[in-house]
Amino acid sequence: MKFPILLPNIFDYPFTYESNLKLKIGDFVEVPFGKSKITGVVWNEFEKNSLKKFKTKKIINKLDIPSLKKSTLEFLNWFAEYNIVPKGMALKMVLLSGKPTKIFEEKFYQNFNFDIKENSIKLTTEQKKAFDQINLSHNKFNVHVLQGTTGSGKTMVYFEVLKKILEKGKQGLILLPEIGLTSQFEKKFIEFFGFRPAIWHSGITKKNKEIIWSGIISEKIKIVIGARSALFLPFKKLGLIIVDEEHDQSFKQDEGVTFNARDMAISRASFENIPINLITAVPSLETYENIRKKKYKISKLEKRYQDASFPNYEIIDLNKVKLEKQSWISNEVIQKVNTHLENKNQVLFFLNRRGFSPNVFCKKCLNTFSCPDCSINLVYHKNKDNLLCHYCGFKTSLSRNCIKDEKCNFIFSGPGVERISEEVKKKFPSKKIEIFSSDTMNKKDSKYKLDRIIKNETQILVGTQLISKGFHFPDLNCIVVVDIDLSSQGHDLRIAEKNLQLYHQLSGRAGRAGKPSTVYFQTYNTNSKMISDITNTNPNIFLDKEIEIRKQNNLPPFQRFIALILTGENENKLQKEALRFKSFIKNKIYGKILGPVSAPIFKLRKKYRIRLLIRGPKTLKMQNSLAIVIPKFKFLSGIKLSVDVDPINFN
Repeated sequence: MKFPILLPNIFDYPFTYESNLKLKIGDFVEVPFGKSKITGVVWNEFEKNSLKKFKTKKIINKLDIPSLKKSTLEFLNWFAEYNIVPKGMALKMVLLSGKPTKIFEEKFYQNFNFDIKENSIKLTTEQKKAFDQINLSHNKFNVHVLQGTTGSGKTMVYFEVLKKILEKGKQGLILLPEIGLTSQFEKKFIEFFGFRPAIWHSGITKKNKEIIWSGIISEKIKIVIGARSALFLPFKKLGLIIVDEEHDQSFKQDEGVTFNARDMAISRASFENIPINLITAVPSLETYENIRKKKYKISKLEKRYQDASFPNYEIIDLNKVKLEKQSWISNEVIQKVNTHLENKNQVLFFLNRRGFSPNVFCKKCLNTFSCPDCSINLVYHKNKDNLLCHYCGFKTSLSRNCIKDEKCNFIFSGPGVERISEEVKKKFPSKKIEIFSSDTMNKKDSKYKLDRIIKNETQILVGTQLISKGFHFPDLNCIVVVDIDLSSQGHDLRIAEKNLQLYHQLSGRAGRAGKPSTVYFQTYNTNSKMISDITNTNPNIFLDKEIEIRKQNNLPPFQRFIALILTGENENKLQKEALRFKSFIKNKIYGKILGPVSAPIFKLRKKYRIRLLIRGPKTLKMQNSLAIVIPKFKFLSGIKLSVDVDPINFN
């Protein structure tokens, strides 16, 4: 008997093999491929009929591992079609290193023993109403948005919903946007449920990944809390998907296979015919439009937990305040911070820039220091005493011979969090200060640092946007935004939406335990209306305005964008090839093609980059037409094409 076997590689179709074994769709099998053996999956469709007759090889054996569900295969087929990637690469995302893993002995799963304890947490009237609304519709596929102001206890509501799903013997998946959130979140989960969830992200060991993967497919593990890749785990009885901070742009994967984990989670829930909850304080524009169209249901939490008050806002106009030389914090702010510290309040200085300084140049030879492999400046990191490219990771020392006179005399232009931290240490020498950024909080000691912050043993934080993403610091009651950035970069159509979400989330870190709190905005931008708009307790006012702008200009979510990025080491060759490629596909695709133009970051990792943009109606016809035409175009050697469906940024 003949079987279609999909292999986890760059193939968009299954291969035909023969076997006398009893096999069903989703079974894992070992097959000969070339001179080697490879693991594949019995697929739900044969390869397209070829006119050539070919000799079929025999399947070697069936692996003793539970099979993939048919709904998982259907999701992977759709995922490949939507994101224009080969089906084999979609399958590879389900497997570990291209192959499944054995089922372990029972003792390996004991850490995840499933035993829900009774807890003393009681929902408020508002939370109970939201829970009832969500729980009513939890039998089949639907998208329910839980929108709640920061500190309103959204997590407790969806934990109660998840509890009901687990009591039915089903599995649950919670997607978080950042690895850094998992340790504090895991603690909260254990306090509520009384058992340990499986944590899944790129930082866990290979052995733990094997245990979790096998525990999921054998139903020995019930709950996974994870980053984007957790979406592709082989669940057998998935009953609920929760996407926390659904608006967060970290859900978009830009490297390798590009996809938006939030959108793909909604799709997977649809194929599994299960509910999905999107959790947010400020919905993404796409989600907000689906709520307006009544495509998604919504519940709202408008009060903070235990009626904690919202922070007050004060604008400090830097046009009226003279800053000291090489200083970024006004004396007015210092006085206000001192008052908060005297009241045992924790303080956060916020600046969304890593490192010490984003620009370094020599005042003698005027040489600026940019990445040799990318067309961007190197950032000086004083803690490591090196210049670093935040895109490709290139590092170099600061020491330079000057073409004018011996050694370069450096000027550091603009601050990063390290520089602000240095100034804060001078102003508050007796206080314990911690930098909170991806450079400092993804390390082994980050759990220890978090504990010290929660206990108020660290009095002052200097942080980037990472701190805005769901952390709970009970004593944080003063936030200083060192310089509110309301600039609108021309290549980023989502900048207004990002600002709204960032500053709303950031403000939500303050006053969560009920004490009075204040957010101070230092700014040269005197547009106080914009600041009041983005910090309004009702963000929908801002979202309604933004939706109308998008609608008038036919921008997402009202049209679909697909970015085509061509890269190559030879600039002239790349530009000619981009024009040739455009003329080849122009009349063969479903949609309007714009460009080619140089990417805002023109050079990245030694490769030049040129972008084309296809825009058109929200239908799979765009993807299907591209999937047909792209393989027919033969690029010159050294030129590579990347496809990004629904691009988040346009760098």
